[in-house]
Amino acid sequence: MIRRSVLPALLLAAVVASLLIGQVPMSLAMLWQGLVTGEGPGALILDTIRGPRVLTAIGAGAVLGLSGVIFQTLFRNPLAAPDVMGFTSGAGLAIVGAIAFGLTVPMPLVAAAGGLAAAVLVAALAWRRGHRTPPLTLILVGLGVGFFTSALSTFLMTLLPYSEAAEAQRWLTGSLAARDWTHVAQVWGIGVVLVAAALAQAGRLEVLELGHDLAAGLGIRVERARWALSATGVLLAAAGVAVAGPVPFVALMSGPLGVRVTGATGVAARMLSGAGAGALVLLLADLAARAALPGIQLPAGVMTGILGAPYLLWRLSREMERGKL
Repeated sequence: MIRRSVLPALLLAAVVASLLIGQVPMSLAMLWQGLVTGEGPGALILDTIRGPRVLTAIGAGAVLGLSGVIFQTLFRNPLAAPDVMGFTSGAGLAIVGAIAFGLTVPMPLVAAAGGLAAAVLVAALAWRRGHRTPPLTLILVGLGVGFFTSALSTFLMTLLPYSEAAEAQRWLTGSLAARDWTHVAQVWGIGVVLVAAALAQAGRLEVLELGHDLAAGLGIRVERARWALSATGVLLAAAGVAVAGPVPFVALMSGPLGVRVTGATGVAARMLSGAGAGALVLLLADLAARAALPGIQLPAGVMTGILGAPYLLWRLSREMERGKL
């Protein structure tokens, strides 16, 4: 019981630190005054400067972390995550394309369409008639699709004016700058629905984790369940990308981190711990990005990349030692 309370406590501490630390430092007393009275610098921090940014980071990190847990459990491979398999890059490409061609479509819909299109492309390229596609094949094909969509995003930015291209580049790195209550409502509104949909499928995911043949023997329509879970995972990742950009490695790291901190064993518990860990990782990464260099706000994706790249290399070496690569 004590171990399960560690992650919420860490998340609460990260929220307080993110509200207090910045170019304009706050004290707890000032923050409390702003919360109670709605006046003073504390209220400005909560209402405009840091409050929406913190809540956006929590929401985006949670949906990315939960998406990572779904794919890692579904494919029974710790490398299976939407950021590694190119789904978040596909969502990012769709948004950059919409900006470049002046489309006025809601960004969540654009991101969802891009993420789903990338997932279908990965599945089509990895499909082999009459054979079950190994998870590692899907992961490797996804890496290739991710590089391709990232290159296309870079190309499309050449069609934008300089100022818009610079902002698009910052967003593609993964940024939470200038988030407002619209972004909060967007990620939390969509996220709550998708989290509920994911948890509703936790029982089927737990059976699928036992293996294809056993799941079929227990009455699960395996292919239908896999596609439904994959679609839910892609939409979760797209919801995060729509407000924070394709932040690298959050989905990859969150599931294992959540299990390590909480000791969760069941699929539903691992989903929730992965969502909590994702929120914590993105929130701390954004805090570090804001505080690393005085006067300069780095994109949060820079920090997740610094943390995630060594983790990916370590995970690859572990999988090679086990003979899975």
